[in-house]
Formats: sequence, structure tokens, C-alpha cells
Amino acid sequence: MYISKEVVEKRNKKLAPKAPESKEKCKLVLPDGTEVELSILEGTLGPKMLDIRDLYAKTGMFTFDPGYTASGSCVSAITYIDGGKGQLLYRGYKIEDLAANCTFIETCFLLLYGELPTASDLADFEERVKDEMLVHEKLKDFFKGFNPKAHPMAIMCSVIGALSSFYHEDLDIEDPKQKERVAIQMIAKFPTLAAFSFRTSMGLPMVYPRRDFSYTDNFLHMMFSDPMDQEAVIEPVMTEALDKILLLHADHEQNALHQQSGSPDLPKQIHLRAFQPELHPYEDLPMEVLIRPAKDKNDPFRIMGFGHRVYKNFDPRATVMAKMCKKVVETMDSKNQEMLSIALELERIALEDDYFISRKLYPNVDFYSGIVLQKLSIPTNMFTVIFALARTIGWVCQWKEMMSEDTVKIGSPRQLYVVEKCKEFVAMNER
Repeated sequence: MYISKEVVEKRNKKLAPKAPESKEKCKLVLPDGTEVELSILEGTLGPKMLDIRDLYAKTGMFTFDPGYTASGSCVSAITYIDGGKGQLLYRGYKIEDLAANCTFIETCFLLLYGELPTASDLADFEERVKDEMLVHEKLKDFFKGFNPKAHPMAIMCSVIGALSSFYHEDLDIEDPKQKERVAIQMIAKFPTLAAFSFRTSMGLPMVYPRRDFSYTDNFLHMMFSDPMDQEAVIEPVMTEALDKILLLHADHEQNALHQQSGSPDLPKQIHLRAFQPELHPYEDLPMEVLIRPAKDKNDPFRIMGFGHRVYKNFDPRATVMAKMCKKVVETMDSKNQEMLSIALELERIALEDDYFISRKLYPNVDFYSGIVLQKLSIPTNMFTVIFALARTIGWVCQWKEMMSEDTVKIGSPRQLYVVEKCKEFVAMNER
């Protein structure tokens, strides 16, 4: 599908945010009495920020912020989170409104281009994505070399790393059309590679995408269809639920984006950690037994799905997923219905317990999405692959925005060194 260079340039110009001009100043007084003036920056939403870009030049000091819990690394117009209020916005739209009215692929368009698509925009975009869903036939040979019992996430990590050797055209990062093409390729190929990784780990033959299926239907088709039989029959409510999971995980600021700063090669920048969540069999334990060790600081056990590093209120994605989960449960068998009722009872008891209340430990989005994924017969070792599939659009948009900046800086955080001062070297015969 042809999109003119003029249209692409117009879209990209709109998506290149600039740091606001400082309207306030403050003074930092050092122990020796030296005063340093710092600018205060204010975005559209969120707390004001001290501009410390020239702090070292002025003072010879760095700031100390492990985990970057109070640092802003860039100017962005993609996603906004207010953990205290339990708020998540994509391009200024509330996640609740998007989840109620949009599909995942429509949300991808929003994140990529900064605006909701018209009907024709969306149809064109979906066709462009489908055009790129097939992968190079030689890339399939990589899957043959993995141990049959390999973790799907380990397979996925390895194959993603190989993408740049198959799609290795020199990328001109100044050309917005090329950046857009790479972004669409990544969005399109991830469901194919994710499904191939799953089927490799299960010893099953590959299934190709179909042009007449939607993005989410295609992923489920490639996951579960039998090449010798008809395609898998998936209940519409389950497709809707998975699409909702993908939408809710599409982006979360720069969280989980591990990138080689300054590199124009997107496939090389995406590093996925092979990690399998530990799911506790809630249905096998009485509630009082389950709650007790979770409150013991000396016990490593924690109730999975509670608490979040950012949200100190209800995770807005969890609120959406809870409604979706209750809709899905109507199609479940009695055992799964019982599992949901136990999960809801666990939520009720925890939210009435002083330990959870005082620590603001609310259910997060995974508390409910895990139940949905299990109902879809997706094994737990595929959960992080599903997360990576959803978050691809976020990684792509963060990368694309970063490469649109006037100056692309290589990230180089410093450390507070506390061990040894410089030592005199001692020759081996003198040690």
C-alpha cells in the first residue's frame, strides 16, 4: 500500500516533541556556599522536572538515582502514567476509552502516528501490516536448530536477534519512510515469529498467516491451527479478550525497553528476557493459608498479580481486564469458573487486609489476564512472549521517537563508586 513521502514527513514532524522552554528557575546551594541556577521544566501532565543536563559542568557532581525512580531521560509524546492516580494515557487518550472502543491494531496506528485513524486509514494500515507478516523462508531454518524442549521466549530472543541479517538494507535514519517501513515490519512479523516459537517448542509444524484474518485472529490461527485439518475455531469472546490484553500492554513509557542507545538498527535494540512468571495454584490452598506467608517479610512467597512498581492505586488496565475476564468466564467450564471465583475472593480479602492496604498492593493487569490466557490454552511459558508481542508497538514508537530527536545521545548512566581507590600495581614475583 503506497503512502506518499509528503504524508509520512508530515506525520513524523508532528511526532517529534521538543522540550518546553523553562519558565522557572531555582538555586542549588552547595556545602561550600556555591550557588548554581537550574531550570525547571513543566510538561503537559506530571511533576515538574529539574533540568540537570549541565549540572556536572557547573558543579562537578552527578545525581544518584538507582532505578531511575525520579529521573526523566527524554521528552516524549507517546505515553503518560500517573501511578498515584492510577492513570494511563496513550497519545493523550485514556486507556479505558481505548480499550472500550478500539482494537489492538487501531491502537498501534494511534501510537505510531499520534492520531486515531479514519476507516480508510485503518484499512490501509492493516493491509500494510498483512503485507509484511510473512518472514523470509530461510529464517525458518533457525527454528530447526533449537532443542525441542527450549523455552519459547529463548527461541524468540534468538530469532529476533537474527532479523537484521535477513532485513539488512542500510537504514537511512533521516528518511521517515524507511523508519516507518521498519516499524511496520516489526509489528507485522512479531506474531508470526511468536507463533513459530510456540510451535517449535511443541514440535508442531509451522502455520502461515492468512490475509482474510485480523491481526489477533491470525496469531491464534498460527498458534493453534492444524495444517492437516481446518483452521482452529476460536470463540469470538476469546479473540476479543486476547486483543484486549495486547492493547493494554502496548506501551508503558520506557519500561522494559532495553536498547542500544543511538543505534538505528531496531531488531538489534530489542532484547527480550527469557522469564517465566511463577503462577501459584490459588485453588489448592485455603485463603488464610495463602495470605499468611505473603505478609511475612522473611518468607519469599508473594501472591502473584498484586502490586506494581509504578501504580500505587488501582492499575487502570486491571480494571479493564477484570470486566473482560468476567465476560470470558461465562464461556468457561465449572473448574475455570471456580478458579475465577477464588481469585475474586482472594482480591476481596487482600483489599480488606491492613497489610495490603497500607502498602497499596492492588491487583495488577496480570492478575486477570493470566486467567484469560489459561482459558485460551496458552501455556505459562508463552506468557512473556505474549507480552513481547503486545509491547513491540511501544518499543517501535519509543525507538522511532528517539531517532527523530535533533541529537541522538548514547545513554551512559554513571555509578557511585565505593570500593577501592586506585592501587599501585604489584608484579607477580612480589605478591
